[in-house]
Amino acid sequence: MSKPKRERSLPDNEAKAVARMLRVSPQKLNLVAQMIRGRKASAALADLQFSRKRIAVDVKKCLESAIANAENNHELEVDDLVVSQAFVGKGIVMKRFSPRGRGRSGRVFKPFSQLTIIVRQVEASA
Repeated sequence: MSKPKRERSLPDNEAKAVARMLRVSPQKLNLVAQMIRGRKASAALADLQFSRKRIAVDVKKCLESAIANAENNHELEVDDLVVSQAFVGKGIVMKRFSPRGRGRSGRVFKPFSQLTIIVRQVEASA
């Protein structure tokens, strides 16, 4: 006897991927997430491929995961996928200390973030 299956929270034409514990501040990650919001999946991958931001590599990996989830788990057409949502959340913050002058110390915050990407299949307009 097992638990009853949980109902799917997304519509049938959407798929999602979540990247957790990304070692970047949410503000910097949101700059990259803004680039791909509302774009076709193929165009978003190309943008991330040539972006000069360090975190773009992890965002690209998460987007590829969302596309693979759409294709393999939900039988969606890859060519019709659009990034419908890309949002950023806060994670933990590691606190470290850095030596300063006169024997004092300063706090250094090392924030983590999480990224959620939702892709949606749209009908190809003729």
